[in-house]
Amino acid sequence: MPRRIFVTGMGIITGIGKNLAETKDSLFHQRSGIGKIRFLDTDLRDEIPVSEVKFSLEELFHLVGISYQEGYSRNVLMGIIAAKDAYKDAGINDLPGLRTGLISATTVGGMDQCEMYYQDFLDNDSRNIYIDSYDCADSTEKIADVLGISDYLTTISTACSSSANSIQFGARLIRNGDLDRVIAGGTESLTKFHLNGFNALKILDKEPSKPFDERRNGINLGEGAAYLVLESEEAVRQSGKPVICELTGWGNACEAFHQTASSPEGTGAYLAMKKALEISGLGTGDIGYINAHGTGTDNNDISEGRAIEKLFGTSVPPVSSTKPYTGHTTSAAGATEAIISILCLLEHVIWPNLNFSEPMKELNFTPVKELMKNVDLRHVMTNSFGFGGNDTSLIFSTVLESEVGGRRSEN
Repeated sequence: MPRRIFVTGMGIITGIGKNLAETKDSLFHQRSGIGKIRFLDTDLRDEIPVSEVKFSLEELFHLVGISYQEGYSRNVLMGIIAAKDAYKDAGINDLPGLRTGLISATTVGGMDQCEMYYQDFLDNDSRNIYIDSYDCADSTEKIADVLGISDYLTTISTACSSSANSIQFGARLIRNGDLDRVIAGGTESLTKFHLNGFNALKILDKEPSKPFDERRNGINLGEGAAYLVLESEEAVRQSGKPVICELTGWGNACEAFHQTASSPEGTGAYLAMKKALEISGLGTGDIGYINAHGTGTDNNDISEGRAIEKLFGTSVPPVSSTKPYTGHTTSAAGATEAIISILCLLEHVIWPNLNFSEPMKELNFTPVKELMKNVDLRHVMTNSFGFGGNDTSLIFSTVLESEVGGRRSEN
């Protein structure tokens, strides 16, 4: 019998809130974080809307509770905030014998600071401390230092599926008996490289994005961090703590169709969702909601939509993309949207696909347009698809009151 894996804590910071409570409030009030650039120093400030975390670097230091130190980027600070909140939410104590790991995802690393001091690197060595922060693993090590984790550390970087892959890798480590508890997720800050790179691909929308809409015109980028605490059934029984939900399925496929585009028929997306269902032991009819990758690009929405229809046939469950709330937080998107999907289970709701107005002619389903309340949800699927065709799907399921430590009544 495979080891069961439970979610016992969550922490999140994005453009719609600095914690779980603010995030939930924004979702319920359909409040988007997309707006004019405030903190990133870029010539595109007045052209490209994004979803920034609403704090300066100095304010993030204050939120973390440490004084300013060179070498700490937005990436690191947002990661510390979200990971600490997840740790606190899980009520973690020092139970003897529990092996704890941190699996953190990022792609741009501390590039926001490296960009500021690039000329210094060329001319002198006064800012060389930022060279270390450029490395993606730097944020993982700094987060681990704050949390006191040393049993296992690793960093995942698979573009937009990165933090979803952190979660599935953490699940595999627990299921294989290598760890008892994992803090898994990711952190990503906006950078000039980040913004300019997506702009060069001509896939950024200059208006609020509208995934799965016939007139969709691209992505709104975002930033943030999100982490889940995953624990084995044995660890939960040892602590007696109530759980939030269960991670029942995960699947990853790499179709390698193109450097940035998905295949038109959505082969990778289909395989990832199919594998997640197989691991969970569920059927397509058990999934009550799909939180789609839904970037708002011409390519993604056709590809993902066709994959969903291929797998679910004529019985597609409610689908929505929540990126019009948070923006596309790239490496942090998988964990961000995992938490947003888990909130659907906890609150018995389905978040609407903001800005939608006209169905796509290529698809037979339309996304959820209004907030759905009092929904009997048992299982939700969330998709995260990365450049290079690295596609990941996760499935989260409710837990009965009588199971393990019992179900948490509120968050």
